[in-house]
Amino acid sequence: MRRPVVGVIGNSHRVENRFTVQMVGERNLSAVAEVAGALPLMFAGVPEITDIGALLDVVDGVVLTGARANVHPTRFNTQPSLKHEPYDVHRDEVALQLSQACVARGIPLFGICRGLQEMNVAFGGSLHPEIREIPGRMNHRMPRLENGEIHPDPTVVFADRHEVKLTPGGAFAGILGCDTIKVNSLHGQGILDPGARVVIEGIAEDGTIEAIRIADAPSFALGVQWHAEYDPQRNPINRKLFEAFGAAVKKRTGAAVVGAA
Repeated sequence: MRRPVVGVIGNSHRVENRFTVQMVGERNLSAVAEVAGALPLMFAGVPEITDIGALLDVVDGVVLTGARANVHPTRFNTQPSLKHEPYDVHRDEVALQLSQACVARGIPLFGICRGLQEMNVAFGGSLHPEIREIPGRMNHRMPRLENGEIHPDPTVVFADRHEVKLTPGGAFAGILGCDTIKVNSLHGQGILDPGARVVIEGIAEDGTIEAIRIADAPSFALGVQWHAEYDPQRNPINRKLFEAFGAAVKKRTGAAVVGAA
């Protein structure tokens, strides 16, 4: 059996304030290669470059990664404000269509942070630009120093910060073998209203939606609000998620090979 291929979406960045590039964090690529057991293949989050149909003919699974940019609010019928910024509208175009296409074709889909938010919007849901401003919610943004700069120690930035209660008997509880987990937190935006096919399977202590699945998806179609790509080689929760994703990808690869024989 050939090694499965997982497409990992790119994000738009400007280098030296002159050159527009597509970038993917190496943690995402390492998680796919070392834990899911697949070959990571970055694809551009630019609709003029990425043909979704052609992409899905090549890959056996897709990861929608986290990113600094937020989904543009017009995608869920909301007026833009400064709180929603920054944006990556090209990635929006690719990721929202791709979420629907993966589910329709039974291609394993794993959404992380922004990826979870994209999956929710793709199926009709909405987002809140600043979860911490909702009464009773905690600050889910990454830890910073007193002067406002991002904390320089990644073990502090990605440390487990709050619990998530999982739906007993749900997909996540089955994968993780428990009903309560502890996760990191590095996001400002979050789910406000879940989409029509979005099933909530994990909720933080303050009520923030942290884990979802897409109802009636023929294959793996899960999203998490935390950064599961952080150290899945050692973090048991994140490892089990990437292993489950990898198993779904390998299953699809095996079926494709048999079908072509």
